[in-house]
Amino acid sequence: MIVIPKNFEEWKICITDKCKIKLTAEFAENRLAVYSDENIPETQRFVKLYGIEHLQNIRRWLSTILSDNITIEN
Repeated sequence: MIVIPKNFEEWKICITDKCKIKLTAEFAENRLAVYSDENIPETQRFVKLYGIEHLQNIRRWLSTILSDNITIEN
């Protein structure tokens, strides 16, 4: 069963603790470049797997990383 994070804190835990990814401006910029273009196959697969609502959440959370100048390293 796939658990989809419902808020920024759940997503942050998923990314940093479970996936061991550092949430940096560079990471956020790279992911936003992909997830902002719905013509990219990776973005299309993401929508098929998780839905457009989750894609919109991810975009918002990545933007939060950038706008609030957040860096989270584990």
